[in-house]
Amino acid sequence: MAKTIVVKQVGSPIRRPADQRATLIGLGLNKMNRTKELEDTPSVRGMVNKVSHMVKIIEEKG
Repeated sequence: MAKTIVVKQVGSPIRRPADQRATLIGLGLNKMNRTKELEDTPSVRGMVNKVSHMVKIIEEKG
C-alpha cells in the first residue's frame, strides 16, 4: 500500500499570487477547511511546501 498524507486547507488564497492559487487547485483544495487524501510523493510534498502557510498536514498514513 502506498503512503498517503491528509492535507487540510487552513488559509485563504485571497490576495495570494496566481501560482499559489493554482497549486492549491492542483492539490484539490479550493475552499477553507477542506481536506484531501493525497499520495505521498516528492511532487506532492513540493506543492505542499510551496503553500505551507495555507495548508496543514493532518495525518500521514502507511
